[in-house]
Parts: sequence; C-alpha cells; structure tokens
Amino acid sequence: MTDTARASKSRRAGGRKARHALRAAAPSRDRRPIRPGLAGGQYTPLSGDDIAGIHAAALQVLDEIGLADAPQSGITAMKRVGVVLGDDGRLRFPAQVIETALPQTTRDLTLHGRDPDHDLILSGANVHYGTAGAAVHLVDGVTGAYRDSTLTDLRDAALLVQSLENVHFFQRPMVARDITDNRLLDLNTIYASASGTTKHIGTSFVEASHVHDAVPMLHCLAGSEVGWLTRPFVLQSNCFVVPPLKFATESCEAMEAAIKVGMPVLLLSAGQAGATAPVTLAGAVVQAVAECLAGLVYVHAISPGHPTVFGTWPFVSDLRTGAMSGGSGEQALLTGACAQMHHFYGLSGGAAAGIADSKLPDMQAGWEQAISNVMAGLSGLNMVYEAVGMHASLLGFCHESLILGDDMLGQALRCVRGIEVNDDTLGIEAMRATCLGGPGHYLGSAETLARMERDYVYPNLADRTSPGEWEQNGAPDLVQKAALRKADILSQARSQIPPDQDRWIRDRYDIVLP
Repeated sequence: MTDTARASKSRRAGGRKARHALRAAAPSRDRRPIRPGLAGGQYTPLSGDDIAGIHAAALQVLDEIGLADAPQSGITAMKRVGVVLGDDGRLRFPAQVIETALPQTTRDLTLHGRDPDHDLILSGANVHYGTAGAAVHLVDGVTGAYRDSTLTDLRDAALLVQSLENVHFFQRPMVARDITDNRLLDLNTIYASASGTTKHIGTSFVEASHVHDAVPMLHCLAGSEVGWLTRPFVLQSNCFVVPPLKFATESCEAMEAAIKVGMPVLLLSAGQAGATAPVTLAGAVVQAVAECLAGLVYVHAISPGHPTVFGTWPFVSDLRTGAMSGGSGEQALLTGACAQMHHFYGLSGGAAAGIADSKLPDMQAGWEQAISNVMAGLSGLNMVYEAVGMHASLLGFCHESLILGDDMLGQALRCVRGIEVNDDTLGIEAMRATCLGGPGHYLGSAETLARMERDYVYPNLADRTSPGEWEQNGAPDLVQKAALRKADILSQARSQIPPDQDRWIRDRYDIVLP
C-alpha cells in the first residue's frame, strides 16, 4: 500500500471514528435537528380567495341555518351575547357575534405538561404531534391479533409516549374496555395517563359530574389547587357537536364543567364527508369551521378568554362503502386546509392525521400515516392528533406502531424544519477547502462533524444497512424490533406519580391499576 493510500485510508477511518464519537454524545435540546414546536406553514392547499370563501360560507351557515339541541344553560349564555333562538329551536349566530368572540380568544396558547420541559406553545404555525382517539381494540403488531383494549394497555401507551422524543403529547388513544362504569372509566383514564407520562394529557368525560369528581385528583397531581389553576396539564377533548350542525347536549354540559374548573377545552367537530358532512372537501371544511366558531361563541359566552383549541376534525368516507377512510389523500388535504383556517383566524388549532386504514403496521400503514403527518406538519397545524398508533380507521391502537411512528415523526419533523439557506449553508468555503488542495471529500471535515447532529435525523429502528449487512444481522424484522423496544421500555418504566400523591389518590378513588 502506498503512503498516499495509507493516508487516505487513515483520514477515512479517522472521520468514521469522529462521527461515531459524536453520535454517542447526544446534542443538547436547543441544538437538535428537530424538536417540539417547529414552525410549518410551507404547504397551503387553499388560496387566499379559497379561505375567504370558506369563511364567508361558514358565517352564512351560522346565520341562516344555525345549530340545534344546545342545553338550556348554553342557550341562556349564548343569548346574552347576541345569539338568536328561533321558533324552530335552532340557535343562529349573526356575523357580529362571531366577530366579537374571535378577539377574546387566547392567542399563543400554552398547553402545559406536569414537567415544564414538555409544555407546548401553540403559537403561529408551531407543530406538535401526539396521540388521540377512542380505539376499542389493542392490535398485536407481531401476531396481528385484535382484542379489547384495557386500562393496562392505556397506561403502557402512556409509558411508551414518555420515552418517545417525537410524540409530544398524550391524548387518550383507546378506551379501557375492562371498565364498564363510566365514572370509574373517566377517573381511571386520568390516573393511568398521569402514571405513564408527565407530558400534556388529553381526555374526555362522559358526564359533567365526572369533571368535578376528578378535580381533587388533578389538584393533588399538580401539587395544589393553585398549581392546577396556574398550569392545568389535562385538556378536555370535547365532541360538543353531533354533525351536522347539532350540539351534543351532555358533552356541552361536560364542557361547561371543564370551563368552571379551569380545564382547557378542545372543541372537536368530527363530521364525515359524504355521511355527516357535505361530500365536497370544501363543504366539509365549511361545516367544521362553522361548528367550531359556534363552539367558540359558546365558550366565551361563559368565560371570555378561556383556553380553547379550535378542533376542526373533518373526516373522509370511502364512498364505495360509506366506511371511514382516515388514511386517504383526501384526509390529508382536509387537515391541511383546516390548519390554514386556524391561521386565518389566528387561533390555536388541532386536527387529525396519521390514521391508518390498514389493520397492521405494514406498508399500507406506512404510506397512510406518513403522507398525512407530513402534510399536516408542513401546513403548520399546531396539534396533530391521532398521529401514531392508530389502525383500522381508528378502531385499533398498536403499541408497536406507536414506537415505529416515533421514527416516522422524526422524518416528518425534519421535513417541517425545511432547508436553511444562508452564507453558512451554501457551502462555498467548504467546497473551496475540499477541492483546492483538500482531501476531495467532505467526510470527517469539521463542518460535516458539526452538522451531522444539528441538521440530520437518524431513525432508532428503521434499517439503513446494505442488503449484505442486513442478512449478516439476521434479516431483522422492523415490527419485531419495535416489540423488543416496547419490552425494554416497559421493563424499565416506573410510575410518573410520586408515591405520596399515589397514596393520597388511592385512599380517595377506586383505582383499578395495581
């Protein structure tokens, strides 16, 4: 071997060792290539005229059609701010009422975690990915078996989310089917979620009384009543409407209870295009916007400025069967359009993405989850709900898919971050140093080493080896790797509720988890 060849090989080896050493030392949070709250907004499926048209149509729907079935308490409150109750029992919303309510909405909303490091700043086009849903089955990603989901499954999902860097919040993704009493279900759902994660939590309540029953537990977990009121870490996900254009009476009463105890509210409108919403994508967005604007008036008629997430969640039907199609391109378009409407109003907003119609974490699930998550992030959606783990059009939740989804969200977030173009990144000096008397490659250069952790995202489980290396490693299966990582995380996980708080809660509540 010549001296030149030895020097070249030494440089390559030295560069490889340096890169490996750098990979072993994770960068500080502010120097990572991706993080919660990256700003999106690059993707805009609606033009300015489109947005204006949807807004005008939503105002017309509210003024001329209105909403039915509000509880008497809501009717009384909304009439005080100018909403009109017609002889047909429908509440109609003059444009002036909407225009008065919008400026009262809290801007740049913060959704708190019990750990302040997990606070979510819902400002502008900042993007956050998380779980959500009401799946009734747990899917075994390895065997493909479906079974009823349990409270332990829910707690385990929260423990996994606590360890997944790219899943930024935990909204209850499945229902504990082993608890049949609704009050016991609501209270144990909060406990199981809090025992698993210190990230922001979202859940729903069947009845208003359950909200009040949960308050002592929430105060305990927050350290005090003042601690809760200062940093409420649980949001009520509230399906306050039954599309098309009807209030859900019991859910509205639960929403009123949440407002009274200082709990943030997600106003969730979930019509299904072609079934409970107009079949056109534009019409589905119009109805969702109109319903959520009505909800906004409702909230601020009770408590102006109460922290509220504008939750336009229009879904899509497969018109051949009428079944939901959460993994479709149309769903991704709807979600992107909703994000634009949130920005138009200057509201903190959320919508659904990442839903797989596929029953298992397979190739179909991969494209269905990735397409809508990337488009949601690029549209600048503040809260991307149902982003990971959801299968069978929201009927099934899969722990292995949740873990694999963390890798997928890492790549989605890198797309959201985009490409920075400035004097440092254009690379002219790096080319000069490399090509004019330099080694002729960029491996091991100071800039490459400095940028490899700041600009590039590396998957935890996805395989980037050559076919030969893959075979030498035993041809590992991706889902099997996720199952092993699940077992490893859960074997080391511990309750996120301190022992003294846990004892206090167990003395006062019927907690099902051992």
